[in-house]
Amino acid sequence: MLVFDINETTLNIDYTSPVFERVFGDKAVLREWFAQLVLYSNAITLAGPYATFFELGKGVLKMLADIHRVSVKQSDIDELHHRFATMPPHPDVARGLTALKAQGFRLIAFTNSPPVKPSPAENAGLYRYFEREFSIDRVRRFKPAAQCYHMVAEELGVPMSACGMVAAHMWDTLGAQAAGFSGGALITRRVNAPLVVPNVPQPQIVVPDFVALASETAKVWRQ
Repeated sequence: MLVFDINETTLNIDYTSPVFERVFGDKAVLREWFAQLVLYSNAITLAGPYATFFELGKGVLKMLADIHRVSVKQSDIDELHHRFATMPPHPDVARGLTALKAQGFRLIAFTNSPPVKPSPAENAGLYRYFEREFSIDRVRRFKPAAQCYHMVAEELGVPMSACGMVAAHMWDTLGAQAAGFSGGALITRRVNAPLVVPNVPQPQIVVPDFVALASETAKVWRQ
């Protein structure tokens, strides 16, 4: 059972960069925004309240506008929301998912984004590859909280040890492995790398894209 993160792992968040280039004069602020979005999703989870990933994304955009002393319009917020909901898949994703299905793996989508119809994965044409899609909205905690991964295994009726987490962020793979998933695969996508720290679960697979993932998975996680 392979459980896939969606944002950045399968979908290309660079699609949102025109908003940041226009508002901040620097498309690289996209990475600052996404890092702050993850930071505050975790802060909210630890503190106890809840807001959706989309609501947080809008709030973080306004926060960064204040920090950078620029103006953000409602049209900018609306465009960011639209682009985030309609991000295209990375070009390697369909080929990799097809190969993984052919190897006999069950593929599950699992996102921090709220449950909307159509979902970003569905808009990107990836829905046909996944058996089911889950959102953390059901437990009102963001990944890497353990409740998120337990929810997926419980809903699927499988033991935690039957699942492997695939993500472009090591905070997601280590969260899943610490919660009980037996495996982790990190997709680096040229902007991420493993965090090697004592006592922190390490991904068994570290690859740049989904094509390499399909090849390595066949070797490391044999059926």
